[in-house]
Amino acid sequence: MMQSDGLRDLKLPLRGGAGLMPALGFGTLVRGSDETRATTTSALEAGFRHFDCSERYRNEEQVGEAIQAALAKGLVNRRDLFLTTKLWNNNHRPARVLPAFEASLDRLKLEYLDLYLIHTPYAFQPGEDQDPRDESDNVIYDRGVTLLETWRALEDLVDRGRCKAIGLSDVSVEQLREIFDGARIKPAAVQVEAHPHLPQTELLEFCRSKGVVMIAFAPLGHGIRPGVLEDPAVISVSQRLNKTPAQILLSWAIQRGTAILTTPRTPERARENSAVSVLPESAMEEINAIERRQRFNLVTGTGIPGFIAKGN
Repeated sequence: MMQSDGLRDLKLPLRGGAGLMPALGFGTLVRGSDETRATTTSALEAGFRHFDCSERYRNEEQVGEAIQAALAKGLVNRRDLFLTTKLWNNNHRPARVLPAFEASLDRLKLEYLDLYLIHTPYAFQPGEDQDPRDESDNVIYDRGVTLLETWRALEDLVDRGRCKAIGLSDVSVEQLREIFDGARIKPAAVQVEAHPHLPQTELLEFCRSKGVVMIAFAPLGHGIRPGVLEDPAVISVSQRLNKTPAQILLSWAIQRGTAILTTPRTPERARENSAVSVLPESAMEEINAIERRQRFNLVTGTGIPGFIAKGN
């Protein structure tokens, strides 16, 4: 039987011996340089060791500064950290992957990455503009590159020893299956929106069958209200177990076998969100029985993240 703090300390093995991913992760989609440094520091102090970044968030440099400060203080060692960042849509052309990857490493002040993800399966017009638009304000897509071609450029990064593992984000089970079948180096992880209103059961079962770690972003519904935090079943379980709804949702997500990303904005929230613990089976069943279905981020249909303001 897992101990009460077992979820907090749980690490998930990545296929091919690529390392161990802490199930409890901190998502760095935070606005503002000062807030990014402060929230990253608070997460480190609360015990988070898995950090998820992206070139699209435009704050890798500030995340890197907070991490380097923690390393300099002896708060953490690099080997204890699991750091991920993501390739954005305007860099899907194979020739652009290595420069984009190296630019992220430089901003993060790292020598290697634990995991590098393709942020979405959509290729945008290549160039420096992360949000290319035509005169009608429609996104300009790049039809001259396939997702598998981009994936093969990521495989080269693993060959170079610059990142330990590679994966995908915001994909369907069909897209994951296509890459998995065609890949020389198989995806180690896939990151998608997942919570009781969007459990992604089919995708999770596929990941389990292939040894792929599923990472749930927005496990609290991105704070959108009304949402999963107000779900009657979640509230009922939280009251019965004397835990907050957030702690119940995060515990449920890890206990069902996914890693999770949460973004607490204060030291108090960081401590709350890190206090995950094993739920009784009856509580898991109650939450699994929720029938409402709702997606909060429509990125899977367009490649445009719903949680990032246009123009940022």
